Amino acid sequence: MGTLFRMGVVVLGLLAVAPPATPPLEAQSPVEMLTADRRLRPGDMIRLRIWREPELSGEFPIDAAGTVVFPQLGEVRVMDFESTEALEVHLTQGYQRVLRNPSIEITVLRRVSILGAVTRPGLYHVDPTVSVADALAMAGGATIQGNPDQIQVIRDGQQVASRVTQNTLITDSPIRSGDQLFVPERSWVARNAGVVGALISASVSLVIALALR
Repeated sequence: MGTLFRMGVVVLGLLAVAPPATPPLEAQSPVEMLTADRRLRPGDMIRLRIWREPELSGEFPIDAAGTVVFPQLGEVRVMDFESTEALEVHLTQGYQRVLRNPSIEITVLRRVSILGAVTRPGLYHVDPTVSVADALAMAGGATIQGNPDQIQVIRDGQQVASRVTQNTLITDSPIRSGDQLFVPERSWVARNAGVVGALISASVSLVIALALR
């Protein structure tokens, strides 16, 4: 009976320990957390809204030279501006030559790869005013195997040392253009909680039954 009891304890121990998760990337040392980079980069998108001018409004990509072709204005080297506010002032002055009292609003859409356990992994242009959860929704959300509570920010092949939750706003996070949002898979135990629970329950019942004999 003692041997059977010890075997039951061993079974419980094996079931309670999850097998090591396969790392999504090769072993990496996290890079030091940096303040989010607000600079405009090639591949980003400029969303331009001009009040009562829908034909002039739209989303315009930043090309490899750092320029954008705006309606009526032509090419503007947007990477020369230190902030979106400075660019907005410049565009307002430019459109004042063709419009009367133009009301302009611009938003820089960051180019971010959303990868891992999501429904539609890929490259997306993300509004920095939205939350990480909203960004994941663009990729169809996390799969049933995904763990959206353990999101990783990957930059240049290294994980940024910063905690990012689903409620984090992109603008308040270290996420910048060119980064990856990686959703890892949940642990084996978490993905098979029902099976593990049933096996543990059966093992406990077996141990108790053997102990009472």
